[in-house]
Amino acid sequence: MLITFKSHAAQDLIMMKDLALTLLGIIGKHMGERGVITTEELPRAIQKLEAAVQDARKVHPAESSVHPVGSGEDEQEEPLHLGQRAYPFLDMLRASQKEGTNVMWGV
Repeated sequence: MLITFKSHAAQDLIMMKDLALTLLGIIGKHMGERGVITTEELPRAIQKLEAAVQDARKVHPAESSVHPVGSGEDEQEEPLHLGQRAYPFLDMLRASQKEGTNVMWGV
């Protein structure tokens, strides 16, 4: 299932429900049919998400030497970790804070 986040400050952001649940959980929001992150909640939400991204970087440092380099079809890409997956949402939150507008979903 896909969830669409909307803000007047950014383009719509579509993500899988499991990722949306994770990101909203980090910032202390619950996934309902509809929801909003108010302008008053944005600074704290951004702070919590940035802290989670920093923690994810500690667990998944970007070191190419850790993974052996394979040949062509044998080579598998490393799955994206939270830090990489959270950036579009974090960008939306920052843009919304800058313009003083809410972030909504399910509308």
